[in-house]
Amino acid sequence: MESSILTEVFLPLALGVIMLGMGLSLRREDFLRIFKTPKAIFVGLFAQLVILPFIGFTLMYFWDLQPAFAVGIILLSACPGGPTSNLFAYLGRCDTALSISLTAVCSIITIFTIPFLVNYAMELHMGEGQYVALPVLQTILQIMVITIIPVSIGMYLKSKKPRFAQKAERPVKIASTIFIVAIILGAVFKNKQIIVDAFLETGLPALSLNLLTLLLGFIVASLFQLNFKQASTIAIESGIQNGTLAIAIAASSTLLNDPTIAIPPAVYSILMFFTGGLAVAIAGKVNKKEEPMA
Repeated sequence: MESSILTEVFLPLALGVIMLGMGLSLRREDFLRIFKTPKAIFVGLFAQLVILPFIGFTLMYFWDLQPAFAVGIILLSACPGGPTSNLFAYLGRCDTALSISLTAVCSIITIFTIPFLVNYAMELHMGEGQYVALPVLQTILQIMVITIIPVSIGMYLKSKKPRFAQKAERPVKIASTIFIVAIILGAVFKNKQIIVDAFLETGLPALSLNLLTLLLGFIVASLFQLNFKQASTIAIESGIQNGTLAIAIAASSTLLNDPTIAIPPAVYSILMFFTGGLAVAIAGKVNKKEEPMA
């Protein structure tokens, strides 16, 4: 996939707008909830930060993909959650507050974990001397610029200008969704032949990562005796990776600068709307039955 103004300028901008929208829906209490409902939060973090990368590395150990595609799958597994998972959790009548809290906390932690996981994946699959290592400090700073700073601005606006934040939240979410879909479709169209060819090679691994993390996220939450609402939330948070962030890291000329690594996340970003839609339909049906009658 070619690096262009779409991936260099508009993709990080779109991601920043999305994260701003998420910040408009966050409050300080969402972070304090970690101490009020610690089990659900920590089970969710374990599923996203430990199980998800483990599945990514394990799949690529047994799957014979070309090195750049293998790194792309692992990069994807290192970018859990995101605003899309919050939307799916909301549509599935899941525990939206838990979903937002997990996304917020993971957004902070993965700033530090992504560079190390991706560098290890590149060394493992591409071999020493055959890749340009992801610069740790620069990566941390750039991820902060396109994630934490917009979220912080959104939270500040919600705190100081609650009426403005309430009015702006929905339009920002709609605009950012349209923006990111248009960018991904534009990038796919521009590289349609490459994407079509790569789909045959990366489609099944990307789908496997998606389905396994959805399933294992739910199983782990159930083993810890969380209720269905919480378990379905953790399944969606684990199974809906932040493909937008993965593409931005892979295609950026100041980070990995390898558009080939961005192909699996691009393929995944298309597939997840189908699997995510199915997960939302199942979760929504069960959660609706379990909701108390008005």
